Parts: sequence; C-alpha cells; structure tokens
Amino acid sequence: MNIERTEFIAWMERIMERFDLLKEQMLKNQSRFIEIDGEQLLDNQDVLQLLKISSRSLQRYRTDKKLPYYTISGKLYYKLSDVHQLIRECLNS
Repeated sequence: MNIERTEFIAWMERIMERFDLLKEQMLKNQSRFIEIDGEQLLDNQDVLQLLKISSRSLQRYRTDKKLPYYTISGKLYYKLSDVHQLIRECLNS
C-alpha cells in the first residue's frame, strides 16, 4: 500500500490539528481548578465524586471537623491534601 506524499502530509496535518485541539482542552480543564499556595482546591461536587459519598456524609465530616473546609465567595472548598488525609485516617481506623 503506497500513499502519495501530498496525501500523507495532509493526513499528518489533520492529526496535528487534532493534537492541538486536545492540548487546548487539557489546558482549559487544568485551569478550572482553583489553587491556594500551590495546593489544589476541590468543591463539593469534586469531593462527593472522589469519595463516592452523599452530600449529607460530607456535611457530617465538616460538622465533626474531620474534613477542614474553606468558604470562598459563599462556596465551600477543600484542600486535596486534606481529602487524602481523611482517606488515610478512614483506612487506618
């Protein structure tokens, strides 16, 4: 199977365009995370999905001071390291 040079170049250009689109999407997804002092912050939805718990359980973790949280513009955020610490503590219990 032989491919002409012009056809091959056109094919490679299409592939490179797709890579550029994927790169843009990845950069856009990375910028949606909020960081404080280089630490990634997660919102309620992120934590609920990560821990696979109900919103009531998350509220209980906050009330029992098992999971520190921060309020920014009326929205709750959690440090990723704090969530990891909670997971470690639950595994060791």
